[in-house]
Amino acid sequence: MNNVDIRPKPRSALRIWLGTQYYIAKRWLKWKTDSVQYADFQTDEVLPYLSIKHSTPTLRKLKDVDMWYQHNKVINLRIATQKLNGVVLKPGETFSYWKLIGKPTKEKGYVDGMVLFYGNFKPGLGGGLCQLSNLIYWMTLHTPLTVTERYRHSFDVFPDSKRTQPFGSGATCSYNYLDLQIRNDTNQAFQLCVMVKGDQLVGEWRVASPPLVTYKVYEKDHRITPAYWGGYLRHNIIHRKVLNLKGIEVDDQYVTENHAIMMYEPLLEASENSG
Repeated sequence: MNNVDIRPKPRSALRIWLGTQYYIAKRWLKWKTDSVQYADFQTDEVLPYLSIKHSTPTLRKLKDVDMWYQHNKVINLRIATQKLNGVVLKPGETFSYWKLIGKPTKEKGYVDGMVLFYGNFKPGLGGGLCQLSNLIYWMTLHTPLTVTERYRHSFDVFPDSKRTQPFGSGATCSYNYLDLQIRNDTNQAFQLCVMVKGDQLVGEWRVASPPLVTYKVYEKDHRITPAYWGGYLRHNIIHRKVLNLKGIEVDDQYVTENHAIMMYEPLLEASENSG
């Protein structure tokens, strides 16, 4: 990976706004004109078998981040999960995160939450919905569903305190051009169930018949390297092991690779924990 490829490029506020509007319009046009069959059926009837379940805490204390961001995030998550909970992904269909959720607006009840922006954070309407896209992507890696579009985080903003998943195992989102899309190439339906329960964001992929394999996601070749312009870069490769019903490994699959600009000193967490 050439470090020049991920070096941040300075952009004026006008340039960023114009670029954002262009890509939003481009995505909207693609939704209207392409031949992809997008999932849109939502039901309260739950498919009988669990493929994968995962949950993440909604209220996390982050360094130098006021807790009102976290509380507002929960409001946004409650609204967005209502648009996704119970969606059935039939064989041949594609799940589009933003096509189902729609544009976050004040009229829909969305409030300002934390939005990551060029290695920092700021308030933004609907902020915090990346936690939901992260959850869905992580769960999908534990299913035979095919991720056809996913964007990695370009910046590693916060240290690994209490991290339970490999670095780079999430999916960033921004309406509507940074989308998460998942295609069902299997011969049976899958159903996404997501909701806020207490202080947890809980998700499931459910399926029409019992799963025949399970998956174990892990990282390889994790490295931290100096960037020639200053600071550090973080890299890894995500793989997953495929296990049969007896727990025997039958395959080891490449998933993706990640490269991010670190926004903190590499030894920061270790030095803080050592005290």
